[in-house]
Amino acid sequence: MTDGQPPSPPSTDTAIRVPDVPALAVSPRAAVLVHPDGTLDEGPPASLARRAAETRPLVCHGPAVAARLGRDSVPAHDLLELFAFVHPARFVLPTPGGLAEALGLPAPATLTEQALVLPRAAHRLLDRLTRLDAREQRDARILAWAMARGGWPWAAPALAALDARGDGPHGANALSAFRVWERLGEISEHAPEPVPGSLPVTEAEARARLADLLGRAAEDRPQQADYAGAVAAAFAPRDREDIGPFVLAEAGTGVGKTLGYIAPASVWAEKNDGPVWISTYTRNLQRQLDAELDRLHPDPVEKARRVVIRKGRENYLCLLNMEEAVGRLSGQPAAAIPLGLMARWALASRHGDLVGGDFPGWLVDILGRGWSLALADRRGECLFAACPHYNRCFIEKTVRRARRARLVVANHALVLVQAALGGLEDGTLPLRYVFDEGHHLFEAADGAFSAHLSAVETADLRRWLLGAEDGSRTRARGLKARAEELVGASTPATDALIAVLHGARALPGPGWHARLNDGAARGPTEAFLALVRTQVLARARGQDGPYSLETEAAPPIPGLVEAGQALDGALAGLDTPVAALMKALARRLDDEASTLDPTTRQRIDGLIRSLERRALLPVRAWRAMCRDLSQETPPDHVDWLGIERAYGRDLDVGLHRHWIDPTQPFAALVARRAHGIVVTSATLRDGSGDPEADWRAAERRTGAAHLPASVRAAVPSPFDYPARTQVLVVTDVRKDRLDLVAAAYRDLFRAAGGGALGLFTAIGRLRAVHQHIAADMDAADLPLYAQHVDGIDTATLVDMFRAEENACLLGTDAVRDGVDVPGRSLRLIVFDRVPWPRPSILHKARRAHFGGRAYDDMLTRLRLKQAFGRLVRRGDDHGAFVLLDPMMPSRLSGAFPEGVPVKRVGLAEAVGVVRECV
Repeated sequence: MTDGQPPSPPSTDTAIRVPDVPALAVSPRAAVLVHPDGTLDEGPPASLARRAAETRPLVCHGPAVAARLGRDSVPAHDLLELFAFVHPARFVLPTPGGLAEALGLPAPATLTEQALVLPRAAHRLLDRLTRLDAREQRDARILAWAMARGGWPWAAPALAALDARGDGPHGANALSAFRVWERLGEISEHAPEPVPGSLPVTEAEARARLADLLGRAAEDRPQQADYAGAVAAAFAPRDREDIGPFVLAEAGTGVGKTLGYIAPASVWAEKNDGPVWISTYTRNLQRQLDAELDRLHPDPVEKARRVVIRKGRENYLCLLNMEEAVGRLSGQPAAAIPLGLMARWALASRHGDLVGGDFPGWLVDILGRGWSLALADRRGECLFAACPHYNRCFIEKTVRRARRARLVVANHALVLVQAALGGLEDGTLPLRYVFDEGHHLFEAADGAFSAHLSAVETADLRRWLLGAEDGSRTRARGLKARAEELVGASTPATDALIAVLHGARALPGPGWHARLNDGAARGPTEAFLALVRTQVLARARGQDGPYSLETEAAPPIPGLVEAGQALDGALAGLDTPVAALMKALARRLDDEASTLDPTTRQRIDGLIRSLERRALLPVRAWRAMCRDLSQETPPDHVDWLGIERAYGRDLDVGLHRHWIDPTQPFAALVARRAHGIVVTSATLRDGSGDPEADWRAAERRTGAAHLPASVRAAVPSPFDYPARTQVLVVTDVRKDRLDLVAAAYRDLFRAAGGGALGLFTAIGRLRAVHQHIAADMDAADLPLYAQHVDGIDTATLVDMFRAEENACLLGTDAVRDGVDVPGRSLRLIVFDRVPWPRPSILHKARRAHFGGRAYDDMLTRLRLKQAFGRLVRRGDDHGAFVLLDPMMPSRLSGAFPEGVPVKRVGLAEAVGVVRECV
């Protein structure tokens, strides 16, 4: 409802017209179709698929229902579409039970009850439409009319509930409700923030703030207070030009590290009137931090001023993309359905965040990526101040709020990419950081500081420079359209712009993929990549398989070095004019300093930074890679050639360069420039049995090894793991026999009665196990969810798993690292095999650099430690961790808490232990 206006009085039930269609609920082994007259059809999903498709039934999460029916799609009245229309920017579990809970209906227990609750949910949602305030009813009515023309199944009942009569709006009026950019508030500009002070945070101040955050009624947690006191050392003043305090702080699960570091960080921010950036790796922790910060700022208005969740531009709805999509409605009437739901969300959203914000993850499944995530700026095509919606832009509002905020919750990727590119949008870098989930810093740095001379990367740059060349209607206007007005009368700038556009034609154009596959490469970049592809196919293993391929860059096949030299020369035709254009634009800023209006100055400055980030830096990295083909790779790096595949289809091909130790650039570009850093995690140390060796390994993984000094702090978990957990290694299940592995999962899950998380080292193994056990789990009334199978985004799957004590979830790495499920909903973890590092050229180089087999063991212990850490999240949690790998070496046992024995047992005994301990 819109604030400031009283709601309309509720209408009578005569306005509520639930569609006269059956309701459908589906499980892996059964489907139920309940007709409006109360009759019921029941049978295997495949047997009801055709009948369901013919009746357009009521369903909850159409894509998931279709997948269980064995179909690509099923025409239906999806309750989630109606929910998103009535309650935009509000999350609901995408299940009949989740809908029932959100709408205050009794929870369904059986498949038939799940079907029966759907018409009741529809009735309640339509009734709520009648209760919208006058303005929101008008917008909803216009959108519903437009969506009706697009074939929206819910249009007629929605319009009836909204009391809409006649033919509806026409022309411009019909589009008015889609034009959300006209209704958003404008950016509020402020004077630059003052330079932060350097006052320290004492241990006593950190402990006192923590006590305030917890409140008087909180239980006594001395470990948390000790942790807050230790972390306060990172907020001391910097005494040297090139390094500030660097604290490595390991906090065992249950210590409460989030509030533990928020306490000293918030004190420092207040005392020094400056920001602290808190960086995470997973969206789950960003959401958790957002919730925890309510303790610091209970007033939502004050919190919005002091705390900002900061992400990259590619995470936010782009209003220009939205406008251009709306502009195509006349030729694509069906697009009114997804765009109508997007318009409803955009006006209700807090910050326009499409990934992990208030945009329900399941809505991507419903609308498709093309009408949801693709409306973000994912190609680096932002026009900045040249955009007509610049003053209402979601990301620009967030950037400005972050400049004034005192706590900025970001992510590792954003922080490190900014460092690699020279700073934030205003050219500055934060001075104080907390890196939570610090065990992922190495991985994040690896992504931020690597270079890829690939078909996709180079084709994207061409598109950014030349715009769309394939006739598609897109706003990818190219550099000429963005820069012509800003070049002005400068002859050097005009000449440089022309040269840049000419040089861009050396990059792969539309249709490159087919040409590379057909041996018809065109231009120097495609010629080089064709030879890269030839070398990979000649030397890599598994050419006929579905998986990605790679091979060493040396020795190169005949012609590759020469092709690299030719490409280097062609890229010089971009490098030189891009640098010249940047110089000419900078000169205009200087020469016309007194006459340029602020908007033009901002546009020029933004274009210079875009040219550097989007063109100059990658082109120079590519040129260096081409030159190095004829000589040895720089000693700190490793190069290889690869073909990226998915489901057996080639997606990309290229030459790749990574740092062997990516914490080197992290230390140089982030740690040495910062005035204070905390790197914290529950799994900084791997548990090798040698405490000093563990700390040294943690320092190597976090960049501390490249600094003069760091502070080590470790606070143990308060949980009594020996009394509450069991670690079992099953010795009589062959890990190469997936039928036996699947049977083990089934029996262990049933012994636990659900609340089980199954972890896998490969997607193929996960899918095979799911296929084997889905029907048996359904027969045991244990809901089974699976990443890469259910057609539901991972975060939503975890939420669904968390909500049900008898559910089971199958997942891979993203689930292993991102699950926070306290209580009975997670009481058993089953790992399919020892999670050894995957052999690759990059891993081979790092293994040689970091200690050979000891490096493999360290990585594997850390993965086991992270997985085990999901099991106990509260003091009263308990459960079992089972590894289905008889080859588990005892030297990896340090991954588990001290005092928890690793028992080697047969499957039958493991099933009995699980039944008893959970």
